[in-house]
Amino acid sequence: MEADGALRERILDVAEEQFAKLGYEAVSTRAVAQAAGATASMIHYYFSTKRRLFDAVFSRRAEVLNADRMAAFDAYARASGANVTVEGAIAAFLAPVFSKLALGEPGWRNYLRLVAQVGNKQAWGGEVMTRSFDPVIRRLIDLIRQALPGCPEVELFWAYHFLSGALLLTLSETDRIDRLSEGQCRSTDIAAIQPRLVAFAAGGVRSVCDSRHV
Repeated sequence: MEADGALRERILDVAEEQFAKLGYEAVSTRAVAQAAGATASMIHYYFSTKRRLFDAVFSRRAEVLNADRMAAFDAYARASGANVTVEGAIAAFLAPVFSKLALGEPGWRNYLRLVAQVGNKQAWGGEVMTRSFDPVIRRLIDLIRQALPGCPEVELFWAYHFLSGALLLTLSETDRIDRLSEGQCRSTDIAAIQPRLVAFAAGGVRSVCDSRHV
């Protein structure tokens, strides 16, 4: 007989894939149960409602990703001492995400696509992202503040807002850039994307901090 923990994890894996591919509204607990080899009553037993199932899916890998990012920040802060740079802070923030994508593991790819969806969900996406990721974001902003001590705080928040938009589009892995560039660029080319996103975001942070706005 299958252990409860194994069945629960399989339900989460199936729900994660369906939420990522179809979106929250299009997924039913009955479909998740069928694909997981479970029953609708089992979904209710473990998670009560579809929204609680979704929250469990979202928080499961968020906890892992947050721990990896905080560890990356700690390692970078120790190594750089008083010489923190904008590039270094952003690279530490992005590296755990891209390392997950580079693994090619379907679960992480599904999850990060789901993050991209939620980040653009007007009705409740902001609340989920805030609950899941704000401590990590604030740590990133604190590190950038160390690198640019004269930058007004409001500009740091705007800079993160734009970095977040670029990252969420990247996590979506659409083929828009593939088509636009006629194959010169690929939306799944992590080795090409990672250093360019760091350079792009760091340059944008400096520009926003140095500019005068009307």
